Amino acid sequence: MDKIVWLDDPEIYRVNQIDSHSDHVCYASKEESERGKSTLSQSLNGSWSFLYSVNAKVRPKEFYKADFDSTGFDEIQVPKHIELAGYDRVHYINTMYPWEGSEYRRPPYTLGKDTLEKGMFSEAEYNPVGSYIKKFDLDQGMIGKDISIKFHGVEQAFYVWLNGVFIGYGEDSFTPSEFDLSPEIQEKENILCVEVHKRSTAAFLEDQDFFRFFGIFRDVELVARPKLHVEDLWIQPVLTNLESGRINLRVQTKSKVNKGKICCIIKNQDNHIIHESEEVFSETIQFSEVIVSNPNLWDNTNPYLYWLELLVKTDTEEVVEYIKYPFGFRKIEIHQGVMQLNGKRLVINGVNRHEWSPYNGRVIGEAENRGDIETCKKNHINSVRTSHYPFQIPWYYLCDQNGIYVMAETNMESHGSWQKMDQIEPSYNVPGDIPQWRGAVLDRARTQYYLLRNHTSILFWSLGNESYAGENIRLMHEFYKNADEERLVHYEGNFHNPDYEESISDIKSRMYAKPLEIKEYLDNEPKKPFILCEYMHNMGNSLGGMKAYMELLDRYEMYQGGYIWDFIDQALYVYDEISKKQVLRYGGDFGDRPSDYEFSGNGILFANREEKPAMQEVRYYYGKYK
Repeated sequence: MDKIVWLDDPEIYRVNQIDSHSDHVCYASKEESERGKSTLSQSLNGSWSFLYSVNAKVRPKEFYKADFDSTGFDEIQVPKHIELAGYDRVHYINTMYPWEGSEYRRPPYTLGKDTLEKGMFSEAEYNPVGSYIKKFDLDQGMIGKDISIKFHGVEQAFYVWLNGVFIGYGEDSFTPSEFDLSPEIQEKENILCVEVHKRSTAAFLEDQDFFRFFGIFRDVELVARPKLHVEDLWIQPVLTNLESGRINLRVQTKSKVNKGKICCIIKNQDNHIIHESEEVFSETIQFSEVIVSNPNLWDNTNPYLYWLELLVKTDTEEVVEYIKYPFGFRKIEIHQGVMQLNGKRLVINGVNRHEWSPYNGRVIGEAENRGDIETCKKNHINSVRTSHYPFQIPWYYLCDQNGIYVMAETNMESHGSWQKMDQIEPSYNVPGDIPQWRGAVLDRARTQYYLLRNHTSILFWSLGNESYAGENIRLMHEFYKNADEERLVHYEGNFHNPDYEESISDIKSRMYAKPLEIKEYLDNEPKKPFILCEYMHNMGNSLGGMKAYMELLDRYEMYQGGYIWDFIDQALYVYDEISKKQVLRYGGDFGDRPSDYEFSGNGILFANREEKPAMQEVRYYYGKYK
């Protein structure tokens, strides 16, 4: 079967991928960790050879072969959106699918059919393809070890080859896709080929309110596995009560030999050792439970972190791998109908945030992430909803360190499949109850969970955004609840399908409910605490009614705040030939149709991160009710 048809099949969403695992970084020694540079990792960021094709039919189908002549290829930087490298077209759209009005498409299996829509994306006249080639030699520290490749973000569907051999396929744009290269890797003159398609059936699940880019837009790295290797770790700091805690630690390994041991050291924030133990190396290692008396509790005002250190040693005491990971003690629960953190009522002073740069779109770096954290702290913003996809991994570490509560959202929004012309019309909603879409959405939940579960800052798992409700989303909720007893699960879309009111979300969540509607719910024997996952839509001269919402916090203990839509404008700098200046352009300014135009500008920050006047209101009220 020609692999290109995978683009048309929602049941094929990952091929040959390594299972998701914790996001810890492995170093060859403690000294490497202190320097912040691991010889067990090699970046492939930088200049790649590149060719743009308007569709799959005209792409260079055999560009991955070792003898392929790529003389006519251009150069492109990785990471980067292909559109911002001068190819294809920039396109912003909110609720509709980007092809609406120009091409008829319905999600497979949604209209009573039992067959695929053949050629929907693989044979489309417009479905651009980026063909990437990267030649590389292994760094010295990588030689002789098993090697995997980790793509931290690729929109939207992509195929990978190494030295002419097919490696794998992936679709989830916003979580890492990792593949084993060990059977094909060479010390020198490797040829890595990646074919990225702008759209596949994943497009029906990634209908977020944003610019529709494609390409390799996050880091690409090689990861080396020594002969003894920690593949996954699960740190469970549990408060038995507010004066006592315990730490459970489980390690999964992936190694060529099992002769060795792992030393576990736990330190407090002052670098004092509070526990040290050692276990014989094996495939699964369950360390003995560690009891911590009077643990320092983590929250927004006191983000106290402990540190786990793991030293992986051979039977001759040689350290071959070193891991250091922060964690904290905190307890999120619903007690007598009220969300509590560490035994106190939790008030969410939140924002929804897109990853955004006015120069590079969703390709952002450390400076933007750190600057956004500082903006949150300065303006008493204590929580961020990752709207509507997992962020770059460094973001979660910054939230751990700075006490920012995270609502971690699964990469799913199928808005255009159930809301048409502002009406609820779910005749071809996905994922709905459709068995053929179940695997893809459950995989997105699992991938996020196993990647991020060690982050103290994550208080809520969120099932995605504006995807209506059905059995598949209920099963996502069931997965998170079974996997993680220590966090709450959020979803808003059951508001539109009350049949799932009891089975999808631990919290009553609404978008843009008026203060009177919130009062009505809370005055009539509410079963769940209430939050607004989106409110105070900050478009134009907005945010003037914030007082009416914030005062409800004084009247109703079960009203627990919300997340402003949104944090930062999505706009891009463009050279204006009239003014001879770089100016910000919004949706619709690029000839993009259909478009929701200036709807991309809802932030309390301009795209260049200047604060809007509305931020004064945020700072005042969030400071008053912190």
